[in-house]
Amino acid sequence: MRGFRYTVATVATLFASTATLANPFGGANLENGRKMHAEHCVACHAEKFEGDAARMYLRSDHKVKSASALTQQVTTCVTMLKLGWFPEEELDVAGYLNKEYYKFK
Repeated sequence: MRGFRYTVATVATLFASTATLANPFGGANLENGRKMHAEHCVACHAEKFEGDAARMYLRSDHKVKSASALTQQVTTCVTMLKLGWFPEEELDVAGYLNKEYYKFK
């Protein structure tokens, strides 16, 4: 019975690891990300794209090509704008953007 318990624990750990790998923004609070994006990002992006903030993410020549690049871009914007977000808040926004636009796995 003891060996079975360890086998079940090992399998559960593998499934949890696979879920994390499948979602690079696991643990992100997407609703908080949506709110923070609306409050801090949309106006600037809309200004750059003639009122259509979504074009920042949907344009064919966008810079973000991976989950790690998305995370870095959010951090860059937060730093440049001196927003002072916590890493968890950056994760929330990156997770929201990934769900809505990028779909990185």
